[in-house]
Amino acid sequence: MPIRIVLADDHALVRQGVRALLAAIADFEVVGEAANGREALKLIRALAPEVALMDISMPELNGLDATAHALREQPHLKVIIVSMHATEAYVLEALRAGAAGYLLKDADADELERAIRAVARGERYLTPSVSHHVIERFMRAERGEQTPEAEALSPRQREVLQLVAEGRGTREIADRLNLSVKTIETHRAQLMQRLEIYDVAGLTRYALRIGLIDPER
Repeated sequence: MPIRIVLADDHALVRQGVRALLAAIADFEVVGEAANGREALKLIRALAPEVALMDISMPELNGLDATAHALREQPHLKVIIVSMHATEAYVLEALRAGAAGYLLKDADADELERAIRAVARGERYLTPSVSHHVIERFMRAERGEQTPEAEALSPRQREVLQLVAEGRGTREIADRLNLSVKTIETHRAQLMQRLEIYDVAGLTRYALRIGLIDPER
């Protein structure tokens, strides 16, 4: 049986390139492509793939939160975050979201194949350029030991932050998340208080810095 894969990246050329690489491997099958996190969730629900390759910076819903949502619904899914960011903060966020692997976009075809096969076997795969102590720090956090990342945003706060940074109004955010306007206003106020950023421009700069939105969009 082939390993069935969904690709999620907002750049069509990236998806086409990855699909071409995977098409050359006999037992890999790309069953769907998504241009944003919400599309990815719909495909994962409909197609039930074994593996999803997920970019971080996507419109509508970023790859980290899409990963967390998908794994709550389908815990047997294996997600590999495929990103341009090599810093350990991104890797830690990916692991917190439940990703089984983390791969850089400059990886070659051999590494891509190794990563997919590893997570399909139930193993964890981190690109070699990410130091091993990232895993150690993640495991400390899992045990409840304090780490510098302990004050990270909650998934809902990150989701609201992304939509605010994309220029969406409170009513539109409420409709997209199926929440009340008052709830969104509360999340937004808590977000600003936690970050100590009290204007949309500042929130947008922060979202760019942590990779939730793509500066090229």
